[in-house]
Amino acid sequence: MTATDRSLELINTAAQAAADKLAHDIVAYDVSDVLSITDAFLLASAPNDRQVKSIVDEIEERLNKELGAKPVRREGDREARWVLLDYVDIVVHVQHSEERVFYALERLWKDCPELDLPADARATRGKAAEHARLRAAEEAAELGGELR
Repeated sequence: MTATDRSLELINTAAQAAADKLAHDIVAYDVSDVLSITDAFLLASAPNDRQVKSIVDEIEERLNKELGAKPVRREGDREARWVLLDYVDIVVHVQHSEERVFYALERLWKDCPELDLPADARATRGKAAEHARLRAAEEAAELGGELR
């Protein structure tokens, strides 16, 4: 079994919406062979809670406006550390970068086929690591300035 055309349409629209809100490391997996409850997972992350919420809101708005899709379930909203949007055909996970590293959902689904995504979404790969390096350099510079 493979992801349906509807699932792919939802995944691509959600991935583009996430990329437009500067999500990091957007990736999608076809999980239809291993899960009976959904066809595909979309994973995305952001370095802070406010951005996680912004990404989730944009995905929800775009899927509703462009494809008439509303999530049947939305979880994790209050903390905005890991928000799950369940559209039945697809499940979207938007995580704070720290949660993304800790839970490493990619490890769970690495044997599933990766779905091709829009160029903007593919371009987000490695952004979390890049952001972490920049933050570490900024913090080191601040500490260096305090030591003088």
